[in-house]
Amino acid sequence: MVRYTTRVTRVRGKVFVPVPFDPDTQWSPKPQHHIHGTVDGCRVRAVIGHHEGERGFVMGAIWLHDNEIDPAREVTVEIMPEGPQRADLDPDIAAALDRSPAAGAFFDSLAQFYRKAYLRWIDGTKKRPDVRAQRIADLVSYLEAGRKERPRG
Repeated sequence: MVRYTTRVTRVRGKVFVPVPFDPDTQWSPKPQHHIHGTVDGCRVRAVIGHHEGERGFVMGAIWLHDNEIDPAREVTVEIMPEGPQRADLDPDIAAALDRSPAAGAFFDSLAQFYRKAYLRWIDGTKKRPDVRAQRIADLVSYLEAGRKERPRG
């Protein structure tokens, strides 16, 4: 969890929240950083991006409807990476993703919903090592192909 204070800015009906650190350095390198946490105690989920050369995340009009944030004052932000991270993975899954940089990078870019779905699918085979190994190989193949979800059926 990273905690800091900052001033937010309004951008076309939305609020931009600056992130004053490099998430690749703070957490781990990724194409996208999906985060969750709070802004002045109001829960938020977002993706860190850039706006006018500044790193941060945007909270939309719907979020603001229930959580009015005044850009004229400082807000307290507490954020952390969302969902399972590479360091949280079982060693066999982490090793497979390490062997395929393309699959690993795509896995890291997925929203937590997709990462968790893949991991549940593999975890369903803990007592069947032969099936588990095949599912991990399939996972790598699907990720290398850019598939967010495994085929059903």
